[in-house]
Amino acid sequence: MQEALREAIKAFEADEVPVGAVIVYESKIIARAHNQIKTLKDPTAHAEMIAITQAASYLKSERILNTTMYVTLEPCAMCAGALVLARIKKLVFGAKDDKAGACGSVIDLTNNKELNHKLIVKSGLYEDESRKFLQEFFKLKRKKK
Repeated sequence: MQEALREAIKAFEADEVPVGAVIVYESKIIARAHNQIKTLKDPTAHAEMIAITQAASYLKSERILNTTMYVTLEPCAMCAGALVLARIKKLVFGAKDDKAGACGSVIDLTNNKELNHKLIVKSGLYEDESRKFLQEFFKLKRKKK
């Protein structure tokens, strides 16, 4: 999770919403990313989506089985859906997203009984640190307005 926080700092420094993600396979980080929505002018350029693409490339498979994603903020519906489709085994996230979280806060796509894959989900790891970056980012945004 510390590596995901380092990625969140990169996003913060690039004036992106500070979310960072890493994917681990066999005790090795195989993907790392941060939000790049503004940078790439792409609404799908969330940290999770970029990390999933990197991990699939590393494993040379559309299924990134037996992996764990660490991400600083609870994934949204788009990212949670991608986690299910990629067949990620475990998700660990820091801060909950009470407005758009799709891993238990608003909805739960990661353990929906209608879907064909479910993830092990753990929340709250480095929650305070993850939330701090987000709060500081949005505090600075409000000051600029």
